[in-house]
Amino acid sequence: MNLLDKALEPFFPHMVMERLKARHVIQAFEAAEPSRTHKAKRETRGANRSLQHAAKSMRDQCRALDANHDIVTGLFDRLEERVVGGPGISVEPTPLDYSGAVHLEFAAAIKAQWSEWSLAPETSGELSRPQMERLVCRTWLRDGEALAQEVMGNVAGYQHLHAVPYSLELLEPDYLPWEKTDEAQGIVQGIERNAWRRVRAYHLLKRHPGESMGIGLTLDTKRVPVEQMIHVAYRKRIGQNRGQPLLHAVITRLADIKDYEESERVAARISAALAMYIKKGSPDDYVAPKADAAARTFQMAPGMVIDTLLPGEEVGMIKSDRPNPFLEGFRNGQLKAVASGTRVGYSSLARSYDGSYSSQRQELVEAQLGYDQLQHDFIDYWCRRVYRDWLRLAILSGVIKVPGDVDPRTVYGAIYQGPVMPWINPVHEANAWEILTKAGFADEAEVARARQRNPQELKRSREAEIQTNREKGLVFSSDAYHQFYGKNQTDEKTKKQTADAAKGVDHLDE
Repeated sequence: MNLLDKALEPFFPHMVMERLKARHVIQAFEAAEPSRTHKAKRETRGANRSLQHAAKSMRDQCRALDANHDIVTGLFDRLEERVVGGPGISVEPTPLDYSGAVHLEFAAAIKAQWSEWSLAPETSGELSRPQMERLVCRTWLRDGEALAQEVMGNVAGYQHLHAVPYSLELLEPDYLPWEKTDEAQGIVQGIERNAWRRVRAYHLLKRHPGESMGIGLTLDTKRVPVEQMIHVAYRKRIGQNRGQPLLHAVITRLADIKDYEESERVAARISAALAMYIKKGSPDDYVAPKADAAARTFQMAPGMVIDTLLPGEEVGMIKSDRPNPFLEGFRNGQLKAVASGTRVGYSSLARSYDGSYSSQRQELVEAQLGYDQLQHDFIDYWCRRVYRDWLRLAILSGVIKVPGDVDPRTVYGAIYQGPVMPWINPVHEANAWEILTKAGFADEAEVARARQRNPQELKRSREAEIQTNREKGLVFSSDAYHQFYGKNQTDEKTKKQTADAAKGVDHLDE
């Protein structure tokens, strides 16, 4: 009880009791107060203020690690593979007719134009859509955010590379200046919002601040309405205006791993150089060599005997304790911590695939949850916006015509499919899908998507394949027709003869 409590006790005993109780509760949480072993660091700033001075430094460090650290390069390579994949995020249009069925002809027309546009979707014409998506995904996760300006319709000085007048200008987050803040106009860190925090516009630099001398010292910006901008941001707090790098919590650890491995490599190279010395006895035995004395050397050979030593001399060898046998264990422990903070599986990060089938599958399943979350975020931020805006321009420009029997509310409907979890044991996986499909707990389309195939394209491919096989007389077990009509029944002529024989008709003359 402090002096204030003692003074209030005679007059307000109940209040003093509540104060003591509250103080006891606060002190019960040891983590809330700093101590000799607990620093109790706090973050009381808002989401935007906390990133104002740190985000640029973290972004630059992550770029340097991606450029110079093999582990970080492999980490982002794996994220590209698992979030976007080689063929990119596939889009399967699903417009419906008024009966609720998928309008296959309209969906096929959309898919054909989408495939054509995917060959050169961005303004420079250098990247295909999968390449563009992988580059945007890497920028988003490494730098914390990525930008793209939508070029729609006729634009002076630019010619679209396809029939649909819609292209994307990819921009690094450097174009969105952190220093551009004007609270009177609702601008914070280059983003303009209204009173409800809805984005109205982006204020972009006209040139990249790192491309030439002095450009980064000015804020010569242009205002781009939100309808023309796509902003992909990796956010961790409510109300966060800009994104932060995926590696924000493990930058120090990764830098330490790199420095430690470099030191061990240098030590191993030095230790690999064999070094010997000659011990000359006590200091009293030392005799200064003559000025014209030749350097003493020993020719090394297996089983050699050195008998040219002077009295009191002996040959010694500098001991080598490299490579360090504890390096791999320490490194793997650090990589496990990195994996836990980056949504990446440890085996994929360390390229170490030891363990049983069960342990590998358990790790793969848990890691896939992180990949799926990033994949859904990328689809929500980027793919759905791009597809819908492209389709709107395709319809407005007359490249795609909406049939009259299509429900207008479902024109933009689509299924977005990214990389799926790979099969560790294909036989077990295939059997499980077969059982689920036969039992009615899954359908053929779901199985096709689980293998990253478009169900309609798969069916068309199967139809063409089966028809060709039948025309050429090829019989495979994948065609169930032969199982029921090729073995259990005969051809039409034989079936007719069988039926006539039952009626007493003779066909011996045939």
